[in-house]
Order: sequence, then structure tokens, then C-alpha cells
Amino acid sequence: MSIAGPEKIAKKASELDCLSVAYTYNDPVIFHEYAIDTAIACRELGIKSVSVSAGYVCPEPRAEFYQHMDAANIDLKAFTENFYRKLTGSHLAPVLDTLLYLQHETSVWLELTTLIIPGENDSTEELEQMTQWVVENLGSDVPMHFTAFHPDWKMQDKPSTPVSSLLMAREIALKNGVHYAYVGNVHDKAADSTYCHACGHLLIGRDWYQLSDWNLTESGACAACGTQCAGHFAAKPGDWGAKRLSVKM
Repeated sequence: MSIAGPEKIAKKASELDCLSVAYTYNDPVIFHEYAIDTAIACRELGIKSVSVSAGYVCPEPRAEFYQHMDAANIDLKAFTENFYRKLTGSHLAPVLDTLLYLQHETSVWLELTTLIIPGENDSTEELEQMTQWVVENLGSDVPMHFTAFHPDWKMQDKPSTPVSSLLMAREIALKNGVHYAYVGNVHDKAADSTYCHACGHLLIGRDWYQLSDWNLTESGACAACGTQCAGHFAAKPGDWGAKRLSVKM
């Protein structure tokens, strides 16, 4: 049986012209050492590393882990202690601490994802508090993704998230100063796309994984008014879209 060791993963990613490798499913804090070794091997070949995590990790391993990461998408699952305690068996405060650490003590590019679950974390009050905290403590340029829940495994008693709930969350985020707010797990080009926060011009048109419009300069600025769009961009858009590729290691 072939083992997908760190060097093998990095080599295969390089052969496939991958710009980055993501560590997810399960949370990379579970395979801490393996993810770090892989990120080191990838960095030697010029390949970036992206952590997809719940952000629930102690300060010491967190510092060790994120010195090898280039970007992180952290699940901010809700904004109440009750949700975290009841549904995850954990606590909210350590997650917020990780967000503050990543944004203010590292160079890691940070984005947030919240799975909107009907009746659990979708109230306007909670979304107001969450998005206000993000802007006040992390800044307006941290993107927020509000994604649709569907009933599965141990939570089949909840309905799927209405698109209206996702759009409401996005509107609350934009109202409170978040520059880049998106919906996810649904097809909605208008709410999936990126707009210039200064002039409102459409910068990147998206429908799920498919790109349409691309109105950024080579430096990542708005082609209409010249305002820089927060993020890390190639000079030209890619064309991978929704394709899937089976990889043999």
C-alpha cells in the first residue's frame, strides 16, 4: 500500500501545477504534525498551504501550526456560548481568540465561514452581534461566507437553510461594514460574487466554482476606480471551474 507522505503530496501538487494544498476533513489540528510536514515540503516547491479549521486549538500548538500556513478558513459556527456548548461540546471564546491571533499576530490570510442552521444561529440579533464583532476586532476586509445547512447524520430534525436566511445574513454583514460577504452551498451569482467596496463595481463574477467576470488589474485593484481588493490574486483568472481530477499517489 502506497503512503501519501508529505514529500509525495508536494511533488504531486507541483506536477499538477497546483498553487496550494488545503488541509481539511477532518480538522487539521487532528493531524497536526502531518499537516506541518506537508506544508514544509510544499513551501520548498513554492506551493501555498491553506488550513480549513474550526479554530479550536490551544495557543502553543496554534503558534507552531500557523507559522507554516499561508491562509486559513475558520468556521465561526455561531456567536453564542450556548450553541458551542450544546452542539459542539466546546466553547466560543477560544475560537474568537484564534481569530484575533491569526489576524493580528500572523501574516496568514483569514476568511470566515458560518453554516447557517435554522433555529440555531440564524437570528438577526446573533448575526448583528457576530458581524459587528468581526468588523470591530478583525477589520472590514476579512471575508465572511454564510453557507446553507442540509439535514444529515445526527441533525436530521432541522430543515435545509432557506436561501432567504443566507441573503439576510449577507445583508446584515454588508450593512455592518464587512466588505466581502458571500453565500455558499447555493447557486446565486449576485451573492457569490465580489464587488469593489469603494465604487460597487463587479470585480469577480462567480456561480459556485465557476468564474465569469474578472475586472481586476494585475495588481488586484478595481479596474473601474483603482481601489485595491483585499486578498491574494494572480495576474489572470484561472479556468479550472467545477472540474474534478482523480489523483493517484
